[in-house]
Amino acid sequence: VVKESGVDVIVEGGYSPNVISIRKDKLTTLNFIRKDPSSCLEEVVIPEFKIRKYLALNKTTPIKITPKKKGTFEVSCGMNMFHGKIIVT
Repeated sequence: VVKESGVDVIVEGGYSPNVISIRKDKLTTLNFIRKDPSSCLEEVVIPEFKIRKYLALNKTTPIKITPKKKGTFEVSCGMNMFHGKIIVT
């Protein structure tokens, strides 16, 4: 049985934390909590996982990923102005 882990990411003037470390082959839920009304931050993009997701203001948007390889993967807003990283170990 694979236990799920979760990480809360506050979206306010960027991503906090902006570097998230997760385990390979482990289901992880990234809970994006958007507090910033800026339209730039209303979308989160994680190209490696083919994710482009709308984030509703003052709501939590869960994104589930199970990384299949180790490495560092980019996270950005829809306009590519704010960035973060997912480090898979």
